[in-house]
Amino acid sequence: MKDDPARADEPAPADSQDVQGLADGLARLLRVEEIDTDLYRGPRNPGGKGRVFGGQVVGQALMAAAGSVDEERSIHSLHAYFMRAGNEDYPIIFRVERDFDGGSFSTRRVIAMQKGQPILNMAASFQRAEEGLSHADIMPDVPGPEELKSEAELAEEQRGSLPDGFYQMVTRPRPIELRPVGPWSPGKPPRLEPVRHIWFRVRGDLGSDPLLHRAALAYASDMALLGTSMQPHGVSWVSPGLQSASLDHAVWFHSDVRMDEWLLYSTDSPWAGSGRGYNRGRLFTQDGRLVASTAQEGLIRIRKK
Repeated sequence: MKDDPARADEPAPADSQDVQGLADGLARLLRVEEIDTDLYRGPRNPGGKGRVFGGQVVGQALMAAAGSVDEERSIHSLHAYFMRAGNEDYPIIFRVERDFDGGSFSTRRVIAMQKGQPILNMAASFQRAEEGLSHADIMPDVPGPEELKSEAELAEEQRGSLPDGFYQMVTRPRPIELRPVGPWSPGKPPRLEPVRHIWFRVRGDLGSDPLLHRAALAYASDMALLGTSMQPHGVSWVSPGLQSASLDHAVWFHSDVRMDEWLLYSTDSPWAGSGRGYNRGRLFTQDGRLVASTAQEGLIRIRKK
């Protein structure tokens, strides 16, 4: 499942100025319908075409898993494997297995299916709130979002070097606004260290449900991660012959978060090889609080034809 932020087929209303409509559309996309005990259906993305965005499947799987857990227990980690590309022509069915309910933790397995075939397996763990020893990384010293241009604005400036399809996807109304720190030039990618930072948030008010905000974080965490491992090689999503897909994806939730406020996504890639790239991410609030960590390995191949 491709993690390209421009490829993310996010729900977008016809009115590009309807910022709240964008947030409401994302909330509708992430909420799943219970059709039987431990069986859920994830809605299709209105207007979506081709492959389903991987973050959508992970976010919906999280919402399905949480449906079988006591509300006082919050998701603290998930580990997902992508097996097949999802198809936007069909809804996704989620089957939840209740593996364990202990005094403090509950674990669940989720299988996401389309047309009778699994497209994702996910393990999720939930924990009852408790106090404990505490420390955290310090947020990198980077410019704030108010000082930066959005991906859409940067794409407008670089339109001549971008394929039309990529330009249209980056500039169309999307519920997640992204503001890169540092160079952003997919059409002419420079060779860079495998480290980058990007601010993002949900445009509009996402409401007060903590679970929905965590699902939205899982959704957005599949953006801008795999591309970090491409930077040392001077390739991007629009480079000729590039084949990319998320293979597995993990998220650790350290505390509650509001996705409709700015978060800094700080990513690095310590290794790439054998057609795969390994990436890590940390998410910070604007006041420097570490709220989540991620890891992902993805397919990055350059095909000659």
